[in-house]
Amino acid sequence: MATPASAARIEDRPAAVESRPISRAPVVTPKPVTTDDDLARAVVAVFGDTAALHPDSTSGADAEPVWDINVRSYETHERVAHYVQLFTTDGRERFAARLSRGSRYEPMIRSKLRASGMPEDLTYLALIESGYDPHAYSRAAAVGMWQFMSSTARGVGLRVDWWMDERRDPVRSTEGAIRFLGFLQKEFGSLYLAAAAYNGGPGRVARGLTRFASELEGAAGEDRFFALAEQDYLRAETKNYVPQLIAAALVAKLPGRYGLSVDSSPPLSYDSVRVPAGTSLAAVATASGATNVVMKDLNPAILRGVTPPDGEVWVHVPSGTGERAASQLDGLSMDQRLGYRTVRVSGAALTPVALSQREGVTAKQLRWYNPTLKTTRKGRLVAGQSVRIPVREVFAFARDLPDPSIERYGGESAAALTRSGYHVVRRGETLGGIAKRYHLTVQRLQALNGLRGSRVLPGQTLRVSSGKGSSASAGTSAKRASGSRKAVSRKVTSQKTTTATKAPSAKKAPIKKSSGKTPPAKRKTAAKR
Repeated sequence: MATPASAARIEDRPAAVESRPISRAPVVTPKPVTTDDDLARAVVAVFGDTAALHPDSTSGADAEPVWDINVRSYETHERVAHYVQLFTTDGRERFAARLSRGSRYEPMIRSKLRASGMPEDLTYLALIESGYDPHAYSRAAAVGMWQFMSSTARGVGLRVDWWMDERRDPVRSTEGAIRFLGFLQKEFGSLYLAAAAYNGGPGRVARGLTRFASELEGAAGEDRFFALAEQDYLRAETKNYVPQLIAAALVAKLPGRYGLSVDSSPPLSYDSVRVPAGTSLAAVATASGATNVVMKDLNPAILRGVTPPDGEVWVHVPSGTGERAASQLDGLSMDQRLGYRTVRVSGAALTPVALSQREGVTAKQLRWYNPTLKTTRKGRLVAGQSVRIPVREVFAFARDLPDPSIERYGGESAAALTRSGYHVVRRGETLGGIAKRYHLTVQRLQALNGLRGSRVLPGQTLRVSSGKGSSASAGTSAKRASGSRKAVSRKVTSQKTTTATKAPSAKKAPIKKSSGKTPPAKRKTAAKR
C-alpha cells in the first residue's frame, strides 16, 4: 500500500502516491489582538456573526442582530409567528437543548457556509432537520445532522456502505449539504425555494412552479415560496419547513429576549491520523491516549469499530494527540493494529453459528465483520472463503445500526414508486438515459417535472408518466456531502499537516490537523476529495 503525500489535503477519494518523510507545515503566528473591537472582528471573521455562538441570556438581550437570510419580511407571517410561539413556549426546553447541542458545531458550519458563499444562517436548517444530532435517524431512513438518504449522500461524494456512513460525520455531511443547497439555489433562483426542495425534493418543487405558474405570476424572489405554499400542492411538512427556518433564526439569535437559557459547548476540534485498512479504533485510542467514549464520539462515521478493510482512511483523535498517535501506531505490528484476524473455511460442515461459538463471538457479531458471508442452501459456510474473526476490543466501538443502504421513500419502495409513475434517480443516470428508458423525449421529461436544465441528482424523483399516480416525492428530503478521508492528523482549528504512515506491515500513518475548514493544497500529489 503506497504512502500518501506528506501534506495531502482533504479531497474526494484517497489516491496512492509515493512515500515521503514526515514533514510539518510552517506555523503561522496570528497578529496580536489589542482591543475589544479587534477581538470582536476576529471572532466574527472566524465564527460568523453569532460571535460567542449564543449570547448570555441576561446580557445583550436588546441588541439587534443581523441575519443574512430574509427574516424581517416574513416575521409576521402566520406560520412564522406560530413557530416562534412554539419554540418559546411549549417547545422552549427542547429548542434550547438543540441550540446548546448546536453550539459545538455552529462555528464549523458557519465557516463552511461562508467559504462557499452561502448565507451563514442556513446553519439553522440543521437545527430544524435534526436538532444538530449526528445520529438522527428518520422513519424514511434519512440519517445524520443534515438528514441524507443514502443515494443522495453518495451522489455528493459521501461514503455510505457497511463499514462507514459519512452522513454521521458532522464536517463531511455539512460539506455535502452545502453542495446540495448551492445546486438547488441555482436551480430555483430562491433560497427559500431551495430549502423547500431540500426538504420535499427538487422535482416536486419544479413541477409545482410549472403547474401553478399563473397563480405565482407577480411573485418574485423569496415570495415565490410563500405563493407556492398557498396552493394545495406541497406536503404540510414542506410548507412549514421555511417558516420553521425563519422562526428558528429569529429565536436563536435572540435567546435572551425570549427568556431562553442556552449553554455553550467547546467547538468541535480534533486531529486526524491516516491509518491502514482494518485498523481498530481500540488501537488508535490507546495510541492517542483517548478514552473509548471520546474516540467513539470523534468517529461517528466508522460503524464497526474498525476502519474499512478496503483501504486507508482518516481517523479522528483528540486535538494535540495526532503526532503521538501516528508515532505509536507506527510501532505496532499488524496483529496489534488490526481489529480482526482472518481464517479460511475448510470443508463444508461448519455453520456460521458453529464458527461463532468456536471463536467466542455471537453470530450477529460475526455477521458485522462479514457482511457478504457465503452459505450453502443448508446454511453451511462455503468452503475456501476467508472469514474475519473480530477481536473483542472492537465491540466497544461498534454500532448496532440498520444497514446504511436501506432507503424508504415516504414509506414506499423505489419499485412501488415506479409502479406509480415515478422514477428514483440512481447514481450515474442521466436525464437522457431516463427519458429513453421510459420512451420519452428529454423535452417531455423536462416538461413533466418542470425542469429547466438537464442535471438530475441521485435520490431525486421524476415523474415519468403523465397518468394519475402517487405524487409521493421520493427521498429527496435526503441531503449529502463528500467522499472518504485519509488518516492524516488534521486539526479542526488549525490547518497544519504532518505525515507518518504505516502500511499493513510497515507504513507510517500521516497526520493532519484540521478545523473542519478545507485546508490549502500542499502538493500536486495530494489526493482529491
